[in-house]
Amino acid sequence: MKNQSISNNLDWISVIIYIILVILGWLNIYSSSLSSIEGETSIFDVSQIYGKQFLFILFTIPIIFSVMAIDAKFYEKYAIIIFAISLLSLAGLFVAGKTIAGQRCWYAIGTFTLQPSEFAKAATALALAKYLSDVQVNLKDFNRQVQALMIIALPVLLILPQPDPGSALIYSVFILVLYREGLPAWYIWTGFITILLFVLALILKPIVLILLSLLVIILVYYRSRFVDRNWILSAIIFVLISGFVFSVDYVFHNVFKQHHRDRFNILLGKEVDMKGVGYNTNQSEIAIGSGGWFGKGYLEGTQTKGGFVPEQHTDYIFTTVGEEWGFLGSMFIIILFVSLFIRIIYLAERQKTKFSRVYGYCVAGILFIHFFVNIAMVIGIFPTIGVPLPFFSYGGSGLWGFTILLFIFLKMDANKVNEW
Repeated sequence: MKNQSISNNLDWISVIIYIILVILGWLNIYSSSLSSIEGETSIFDVSQIYGKQFLFILFTIPIIFSVMAIDAKFYEKYAIIIFAISLLSLAGLFVAGKTIAGQRCWYAIGTFTLQPSEFAKAATALALAKYLSDVQVNLKDFNRQVQALMIIALPVLLILPQPDPGSALIYSVFILVLYREGLPAWYIWTGFITILLFVLALILKPIVLILLSLLVIILVYYRSRFVDRNWILSAIIFVLISGFVFSVDYVFHNVFKQHHRDRFNILLGKEVDMKGVGYNTNQSEIAIGSGGWFGKGYLEGTQTKGGFVPEQHTDYIFTTVGEEWGFLGSMFIIILFVSLFIRIIYLAERQKTKFSRVYGYCVAGILFIHFFVNIAMVIGIFPTIGVPLPFFSYGGSGLWGFTILLFIFLKMDANKVNEW
């Protein structure tokens, strides 16, 4: 069978959405960075933030061509090696990493910095897809579950101490991919209930939460049709919940750092700090809310031009969209992102190999959780943890990492015509 042209089978819908998002991202970076510039400057001035981002965008062109030029089977054959290299790059930060704003997340090459955690996401997705595509792997088997979870845990254990909780959080989305491939649903429920209990334990007194948990367990035991009536198991769950609830206060005050505690307290309404830790979120909400339905107009945002939102070109880039493009412009960006997610999932379901399908779901999951957490963060319903908006936020590592992640999958999809 003669190989068909990859370009003819490339999913141009995904490519076009990607190009639109990158261009719109640069336009908003340009607008958000003008507030710190005096006088006339060229849009190609690499001494400015928007000029650097333009250079990063240009570099995506050879990156895309390189990814597409490599045989699709290469990514499957060498997935574990790629994953191992990414782990070494993360471990190397503890020796040769550069510390910026208290985080040791970057390698410095002159004035240029590279963040390996942005590329580790694609490497982890490849490794997970490789493992799950093995015909011997059945996620109903507990040993296989542990092995799959270890693939996810390894980069997380290297990223958390940097410390970079935002990047580490992204890896939680792989649990949904495992669920799609047969992981028991109780893993999802356990994670959801743990998060819920943690948040409630910060609001309610421990004894109140424990009594409420006991009431729920009793109701589930006697009323649920989907849970076996096993009083021993119910008692064990109650003991575990009680122990967890009492441990939250210790973890919150002794494990979390002060700025993490402050962000949770402000989010939960336990503290009001509009000039300190809560300043970013407060200014972000003001900027987005001031945009109204139609926005103030491109380059006309007063909050943006006044530089009221710190780091607006990175994690808070969506505030520029909200202020200058309004609700309708924000919805247009959201629709573009959602369209890309749906398209990737649609393509993943059409794959002829399990490896490509699993990797496709990983891509959709990674992009979605970045999108969801970033938007939730800038509108004040999620703590500020430093998660960039894909293709929008400033940064070469982020843009290149997302580009590689997406185009590896598009290469696989284009090559499926040559699969048996």
